[in-house]
Amino acid sequence: MHRSTTAARPAAQSYKQTTSQPASSAWGQPLLLYALFFAALMLLHAPLLRLPYFWDEAGYYVPAARDLYLTGTLIPQSTPSNAHPPLVMAWLALAWRVFGYSTLVTRTAMLALSAFTLLGVFRLSRVAANLPVAWTTTALVALYPVYFTQSSMAQVDLPAAGFTFWALAAYLEDRPWKQVLWFSLAALAKETAILAPLALLGWELLACFIRQRSRGIRWKEILPPEGRHTRWFYLLFPILPLAVWYGYHHAKTGFLLGNPEFFRYNVAATLSPLRIPLALAMRLWQLFGYFGLYLLTLAGALGMLRPPQTAGGVARPRIPFWVQVAFLSVVLAYLAFMSTVGGAVLARYMLPVVPLVILVWVSTLWRRVLYWKLILGAVAIAFVAGLFSNPPYGFSLEDNLAYRDYIVMHAEASRFLGMRYSGARVLTAWPASDELTRPWLGYVGHPLRVLRIEDFSLPQIDLAVRGRDHYDVLLVFSTKYRPPHPLFESWEAWQRIKEKFFGYHRDLLPEDIAQRLGGTIAYHDERNGQWIAVIGLER
Repeated sequence: MHRSTTAARPAAQSYKQTTSQPASSAWGQPLLLYALFFAALMLLHAPLLRLPYFWDEAGYYVPAARDLYLTGTLIPQSTPSNAHPPLVMAWLALAWRVFGYSTLVTRTAMLALSAFTLLGVFRLSRVAANLPVAWTTTALVALYPVYFTQSSMAQVDLPAAGFTFWALAAYLEDRPWKQVLWFSLAALAKETAILAPLALLGWELLACFIRQRSRGIRWKEILPPEGRHTRWFYLLFPILPLAVWYGYHHAKTGFLLGNPEFFRYNVAATLSPLRIPLALAMRLWQLFGYFGLYLLTLAGALGMLRPPQTAGGVARPRIPFWVQVAFLSVVLAYLAFMSTVGGAVLARYMLPVVPLVILVWVSTLWRRVLYWKLILGAVAIAFVAGLFSNPPYGFSLEDNLAYRDYIVMHAEASRFLGMRYSGARVLTAWPASDELTRPWLGYVGHPLRVLRIEDFSLPQIDLAVRGRDHYDVLLVFSTKYRPPHPLFESWEAWQRIKEKFFGYHRDLLPEDIAQRLGGTIAYHDERNGQWIAVIGLER
């Protein structure tokens, strides 16, 4: 019992030694590491920095940030407000104010936040474990496909995760006001980041109850050490700035949690007794199996069967049990909440907790397996392979470099439309409807006249047939990724479940759409399971 509870002492002790050093020395190493992470990210993302905006970037976050940049308003004007806190949008507006508006500036600004997030992962891993585990965990997180692609995207989940990691490190170091600051910034980056301090609050209150009810020593390893400065009420403070934001948003818009359609899609329509366990299964897969994580999970689980490695007769230390339980409380909070709300079960929503799982498995392999570096090297190779190869099932294009194929295809098709059909009325679906009407998204030189349908499924194309006189040309594209040989393709029950609970539909192919409308395919492109086409109508 005694040896396990002292396992966290080296990290806390080294922190105190660091704070006693001169300020230049104390800040020197973090700044050097930040510069290293930022330079590495810039180098790896160099081919992606000038890409136009993708999907939710184009649909909400960039328009909201642009409104703030142009008018100074925190409430978006060019798109319906989703009530997301404005911290990340303010960061982009500041970057544009200093360096000018461009996709290069946007993606560089987001990479700066990604480097800060990696520094938070490194610091948290070093506090919870040790230096070898910290370096390895940080490298794996950076290469994990979902993290890699989100690093340069103008979205809020990754910055919220970064502030959460800094807050968790301050929580382990017992720095109450630092954790209040970081948790508050995380919540102002994205509202769901408030889950982490609330989860820790619940665990702290439960720990107090256990101490009062049980005087035995058997609980000592899993409870936070006694004598800490952190008290449960500190974890309530991050709610205050988020509450102020929601009060301001309600006063300005009349809506508390975003516009009615946003609330319906993400909350009201998801509270189904059947959908919740299905979403939970998907969240567990994203946490332990997605894009090569299954290799790490399998290796870590098998490693648990082995005894700890020893050096000089002393076993390698584990992450203290109370730290693991703190991580577990945060993971469970995200699993429960993200399985209950959220119309789209996107992997990026789990970014605040996936690195915690990676950290625990890396520490387990370091502690118990002799050739742990080889195993984790294989996991890193699997992560890199996942960036370039698509899984044999449907997934969100933003989770690997498939999003680049989408952007390139849409940019080329948009240029073709602009040159050949510059004055035509274009029928398409979102997000292409925004891409063609907002030149500042990077797809067209001037706005085109656009009519919008929901997607390119059979019912929507039948509607387009009836309104054929209202448009001259169609821009059609794959709105869902469909692998060449999808799993469970013949399982009709699963197809109906996806359609009912997860917005699944099948797009008609360009040839079928052209035949139904009596049109001609003027442009067509396919890349790695995605397609796009321009169909001109014959008058």
